[in-house]
Amino acid sequence: MDKALNTPFYDPASVAGKAPPIADATDLLIVGAGPAGIAAALEAAQGGIRVTLVDENPVPLETMGEDVPLHFGNRMDAAVGNTNAMLQAILEARPELGDVLEAGVDVKLGTACWGLFPHGPARAWMDTHAAGLADASHTSLIGFRQVIVASGRRDMGLAFDGWQRPGVMGASAAWRLAVLYGALDARRAVLVGSDTDALNVAVELMSRGVQIVAVIEQGDAILGDATLAAQLDAGGARLLTRHVIRHAHGDAYGVTSVETASPDREETVSFECDTVLLGVAALPAIELLEAAGCATTFDAARGGHVVRVDAMQRTSLLFAHAAGDCAGVWATKNRDEDIARDEGRRAARAVLDALGASAGIVGTSSPVEPDAPAHDIAQSRVEWVRASVVGAAGEPFVCQCEEVTAREILDVRPPRYLDWHPSDARHDTRGVDDLARSGPPSPDAIKRLTRACMGPCQGRRCREQVAALLAIGSGCALPQIPLATFRAPVRPLALRKLAQIEEAPATGAHWDSWFGMASQWVPFWRVDPLYRAGTRQTGEPVASE
Repeated sequence: MDKALNTPFYDPASVAGKAPPIADATDLLIVGAGPAGIAAALEAAQGGIRVTLVDENPVPLETMGEDVPLHFGNRMDAAVGNTNAMLQAILEARPELGDVLEAGVDVKLGTACWGLFPHGPARAWMDTHAAGLADASHTSLIGFRQVIVASGRRDMGLAFDGWQRPGVMGASAAWRLAVLYGALDARRAVLVGSDTDALNVAVELMSRGVQIVAVIEQGDAILGDATLAAQLDAGGARLLTRHVIRHAHGDAYGVTSVETASPDREETVSFECDTVLLGVAALPAIELLEAAGCATTFDAARGGHVVRVDAMQRTSLLFAHAAGDCAGVWATKNRDEDIARDEGRRAARAVLDALGASAGIVGTSSPVEPDAPAHDIAQSRVEWVRASVVGAAGEPFVCQCEEVTAREILDVRPPRYLDWHPSDARHDTRGVDDLARSGPPSPDAIKRLTRACMGPCQGRRCREQVAALLAIGSGCALPQIPLATFRAPVRPLALRKLAQIEEAPATGAHWDSWFGMASQWVPFWRVDPLYRAGTRQTGEPVASE
């Protein structure tokens, strides 16, 4: 009888008891150094706990070039390549960071959080919650007891002929480059979208020397604040309704002009510009929290898909909180940063209560209810996609990374590198309408079947467009379309950087059997002790030879 049968069942290649070394630890990790994150850090520091505040700004130039975390559209000027200059710009734009440092908070700028890994049944082999951090040169894990995510917002993409050209960018990205970095390379801009958030960005850019030549709205009327619209009109912007961009003309350096058209294409208007601002919708940036397992919902008053939070900004995970724009975007909050600050303070107070460190700290204010939606944001997003993307001139790629068109998504066509053709009888495909017979179609299924949203930008430019296309193709309302899931790393990371995270010594001893080398045919209980990747020298025999 094999002696292995008389020994306890134990897999030496298991991860049990082999948690990766945690480089650092903190009581509270705060992700995002905007108004909410800074306020949370100052509040939490009063409790005498260890607080770590990380913010990915200044974002490296090469990461901006991948349109991550925002759709920067290559409208960064040369200054963004100077990290020291950008750090100085950020400190000048956020002088409160000086108070945070004086309060004893560990501040890490230029550091992205690429994943939250909660301790729980699926990760019982870890003895703490952990977060993945990455700066320009180093990648590591940090353990934490509580986390506040104040990761801000991003913009909905919108495909049209030429939208891949440099100069087509998100409105939030333009705001960040102009206000936080002082490095926006734009002179004449056309704004696509007219809600209050978009108009507010346009007015801010106009005050910084950018000429807004037109505001394009596909609906019957400008949606946003009338005062802001009047300021843009007085500044020379043409307010154009019932129009979408049909073509963005340009050269190797970017956009030079755009041509708009009415839905019936009977009226066309052209504008000379070097920048197109996509302001169709500002979206809460919830990828970190959703990937960690927080419950989400579609809440029109808060900007769409958001994590569920209570009055103290607590999510469905006891250790996680959301504050600022990632907890909801609405017009009043966009104009008044104190609302985000109050959310940060409430989240910090909830953390201190959870850690038993809130004694003597004055209570925080009550939450501010979001504005009632001025329009049906779900239907508006669908109509933008219907008017601009479906049947767009030149069949632009909705997913630029994987080169997938709207028609390929609606028909659920396999990736083109498979050399598939509609007449090929070897493949049985069903369009979105057929998939919807068993319920609202899943963006995750479409991703696997077409590769849409599978590129380096991780769906930031196309995710909402794909959802809208599924709503159009299936006849479902947009809120019925499931949220496409996020996965770590939520920021692009080179494998060489991920490899910097150390492994437990016992893990390296069994890399051979993990990575399908010769021992893959040998049951783990029969692997000879000689077969160890971490110890054997090149040229030595292995157990399976």
